[in-house]
Amino acid sequence: MTDPSPFDASLATPAPVLTVSLLNRLARERLESAFPLCWVAGEISNLTVAASGHAYFSLKDGSAQVRCVMFRNRAQTLGWRLENGQHVEARVLVTLYEARGDFQLNVETARQAGVGNLYEQYLRLKDKLEREGLFAGEIKRPLPYFPRRIGIVTSPQGAALRDVLTTLTRRAPQVSIVIYPTLVQGDTAPGQIASAIGVASERHECDALILCRGGGSLEDLWAFNAESVARAIRACRIPVITGIGHETDFSIADFAADQRAATPTAAAELAAPERSVLENRLSDLRRALKRLCERGLERQGQRVDMLSRRLIHPGQRLAQQRELLTAYQRRLTAALSQSTGRGSLQLARLSQRLRLVRPDTAKQRGRLEMLEERMHNAWFAAHGQRGAQLSRLDASLAHLNPIGVLARGYSIVTDASGTILRSSSTLEPNDCITVCFHAGRAKALITSVQH
Repeated sequence: MTDPSPFDASLATPAPVLTVSLLNRLARERLESAFPLCWVAGEISNLTVAASGHAYFSLKDGSAQVRCVMFRNRAQTLGWRLENGQHVEARVLVTLYEARGDFQLNVETARQAGVGNLYEQYLRLKDKLEREGLFAGEIKRPLPYFPRRIGIVTSPQGAALRDVLTTLTRRAPQVSIVIYPTLVQGDTAPGQIASAIGVASERHECDALILCRGGGSLEDLWAFNAESVARAIRACRIPVITGIGHETDFSIADFAADQRAATPTAAAELAAPERSVLENRLSDLRRALKRLCERGLERQGQRVDMLSRRLIHPGQRLAQQRELLTAYQRRLTAALSQSTGRGSLQLARLSQRLRLVRPDTAKQRGRLEMLEERMHNAWFAAHGQRGAQLSRLDASLAHLNPIGVLARGYSIVTDASGTILRSSSTLEPNDCITVCFHAGRAKALITSVQH
């Protein structure tokens, strides 16, 4: 193989130069595409929880470690608290933090080593019920503000019951309590818990229901992760408050309940408001109501005083109305007299004018009779003249009437087009003519013509 020429074209084009940020982004994309979501087991160390809620830690085994981050929205749904030294199995996304070029794992969820199967069941059931809408916020029922009776579903021998009873006795001694006993641990516990909730719903004798149990491991609290318990909570006609385990313990029942409390004691505090607080609130309302009543009475008293000053005795008002009526009567009488006087005067003037212009009916009647006679004579004269004139015109028309001429033996000859023929010169042999007589007409054919 010969050495490349110093003028080789392939060496004349320099290789592209990557920036650090581009290099890290390309490396992150390659890592995320090459590694799907996977489970990684290890021990937690160097755990730090930032003020933002994000958790930073390392997962290590006997020969290696890797940086991990679990963001706040993932850590809040974990259901237990991360601690150094815990052996966990984490479902992670392999990635690279571009800003520092650190290889790290983004933790989606985690389970404590040794309870992986139970935790997987928990996650599958939680996801199933959540898709069904069993945990939706809009179906949660509000808690009663003034409960008269509270039901408790728990074990009669448990410490949780004592804590709830102590809290309720201290905060709300006026509230009566009904206990629905059930097992809270073991294989038969889920069925008994669901049955106790169903009994409480059927009786409907309580205003709120507390489902509680003391703390324990995931196995100890497993009865509250049963699907039957979650469905019984949602089917219950009474608002349900859960107080199961410690603050970091989240069960399926907590998600299904109308209100979740961190502990049984906190559940009792949510169920019944403290009596002293209610009494103080009632005292405040009583004082406020008293002030409102006093102010209202003062305003109404002032209004009564003002109206009393404006009030007039009925006798005085009647006297005023009587005086006013008398004044109106006098004015009406004067107006009528004045109007009647003006009318009489005007009537007298019109009568005088009528006498001056009244026609002489006798004279006019004689003149009318004379005119009637003259009109009668003129009409007969005109009628005679018009009759004689009409007779003359009728005689003249009778002489000119062609029908009259035809009656004397004459006839009218027309050609085929209806034109009157006055001379034989317009005819030719074999022409067709029409002869009109006084009575009827006849068609004729010319055989010869003499001029």
